[in-house]
Amino acid sequence: MTAGTVIEALSDPTRRQIVTLLSGGPKRAGELAAEVGMSAPAMSRHLRVLLSALVITDERLDQDARARVFRLRPDSIVTARRWLDGLLSALAEEHIGG
Repeated sequence: MTAGTVIEALSDPTRRQIVTLLSGGPKRAGELAAEVGMSAPAMSRHLRVLLSALVITDERLDQDARARVFRLRPDSIVTARRWLDGLLSALAEEHIGG
């Protein structure tokens, strides 16, 4: 996972909203779709992008193998933050030194 991959996945406002919802804890796709107000197929497309970018993870439930629960991968946010922190440090140095 790279910062660029994470930031690109989060460039879409709907995906940012999904990540915000998942920061409160794991949720099923249907719950996310209802909270965001979109169809299940549209939600699936967004979840695939976030899964591919390693921003979220999923697991199947023992009681219902068809149902998946999605969770935020905190390390993805840390990766993006490190890049942003480096950028801010470089900007600060430029303004202090320049």
